[in-house]
Amino acid sequence: PLPVQQVLDMGQRATGILAYLHHHGVTLRNLGATNFLIQDGERVVLYDPDIREVHEEKAPDDERKSDVALLGQLLQRFVPVEAEALTEVLRQCASGAFETPFAFGRALEDLIRANLAEPSPIAAGMTDVGLARTLNEDNWGWRRLSDDMDLYVVADGMGGHDSGEVASQMAVETLCDEAFRSLNEECGVSHERVEATFDASFQAGNNGIKEHSEHLGNDMGTTMVAALVIDRKYAFVANVGDSRGYLVRGEMLHQITRDHSLVAKMVEQGRITEEEARVHPHSNILLRTVGTDYDVDIDIFNVDLAPGDRILLCSDGLWGEVEDAEIESIMNHFPNDHRSACRELVRAAHHGGGKDNVTVLIIGIPE
Repeated sequence: PLPVQQVLDMGQRATGILAYLHHHGVTLRNLGATNFLIQDGERVVLYDPDIREVHEEKAPDDERKSDVALLGQLLQRFVPVEAEALTEVLRQCASGAFETPFAFGRALEDLIRANLAEPSPIAAGMTDVGLARTLNEDNWGWRRLSDDMDLYVVADGMGGHDSGEVASQMAVETLCDEAFRSLNEECGVSHERVEATFDASFQAGNNGIKEHSEHLGNDMGTTMVAALVIDRKYAFVANVGDSRGYLVRGEMLHQITRDHSLVAKMVEQGRITEEEARVHPHSNILLRTVGTDYDVDIDIFNVDLAPGDRILLCSDGLWGEVEDAEIESIMNHFPNDHRSACRELVRAAHHGGGKDNVTVLIIGIPE
């Protein structure tokens, strides 16, 4: 995440850029983090935009609204999970609540005048395309569900262009939306009920992707790992596929989740060692993924948290290139600087070969 005031400033500058483009008839097909450069610490430049159409007159209303929604969706990436007021405005924007850049800019002005408090982020995330691929099919996200519940998700899509990245984005958004609808009023309920609702939200993401896949006639799917943190004292960690959840406690790295892969099954049966599994020719074969079948089996692990603990969620682009001992060393080198830890983990994945997309998300439990 970035500081709240920097996100607000970036949003205002970006709305000005969009308004200028729309005035000259230019609309966008897509908008991502790679389309923005921040120069001299503050000047925002739109770089290499993906143009949808250039009109002779001003841009049509529906296309302006679509571009503003893209901007809101992008800005959510940079906001700490604790910044609820800004997150809510950006969520409204992403859902199409603002017709023009001007309307969205006015909403941002109201937040600037409100002088929002600057939270101390407890989480950081980073995704990278790697060194061998041109498409990043990974996705991640987080959502505050209530005053005492936060949800964090990493998904690794499969299926190629217009499939894998769509599946992973759908998985993250559906899980966050379903969990928010079901749990944002559930303060004080039993852990058993929260776990059941978490499982149902995970299942809704799976079945939604399966329906969308059948509608399009393709084989999109995704792995997914998620952590639902309750009052920073307890967590449910769920996964399907080989995206992993780890716990770092007392400078020791522990794998929470189990991989749903052929080689993991072979290791479990004693047919190969963990070292052999890393280089096995069938290491990419998964036995369970999100969106492949209806009503997929979901593993959910209960974790009691202690002050100083850290949860690491990641795609296989990290652990497939970096040994657990090195992951542990990097996490311990940056015990309280989660952003730097994310950057170093991605850099380590590059040094390991960078053959896959890599996504990491770290949640810290304050001392």
